[in-house]
Amino acid sequence: MSQATFYLLSANPAMSAIDHLSLTACQLASQHYREGADVYIHCQDKAQAYAIDEQLWQFDANSFVPHNLKGEGPMTGAPVEIGFDRLGPNKKRAVLINLADQSPAFAVNFGQIVDFVASDKAHKALARERYKQYRTMGITLCTRDLATEPLKLV
Repeated sequence: MSQATFYLLSANPAMSAIDHLSLTACQLASQHYREGADVYIHCQDKAQAYAIDEQLWQFDANSFVPHNLKGEGPMTGAPVEIGFDRLGPNKKRAVLINLADQSPAFAVNFGQIVDFVASDKAHKALARERYKQYRTMGITLCTRDLATEPLKLV
């Protein structure tokens, strides 16, 4: 059975809600990769997918995350794949990191789903809708407040 964890993001005066969400998504992708899990990052659109790809390239050389955009890279795919279409990843993966406004129908194919509640009102409303969508799909839900439980990045 699939489980979705919604990470509650606090306001960060140093960056926009979207930039904070993107950075946290990349950090979690890195963490899951280091734990040996294959990850699919589902983006809202092509522009966001390219931005996430670029952000992962800018990580410190000692914490490089092998990744590729869907349809690029080796035949077997990199440990982290980034896409934005309705079909999902090219191969079975353990972790879905959802950055899209809606819950993708293919979310039920993942054991673990990561989603976010950004600090601004518009993104909170979208997160509430995704939460309802996951619940309708029969996915177990939980939340984690990063203000009280910060990420322990490896």
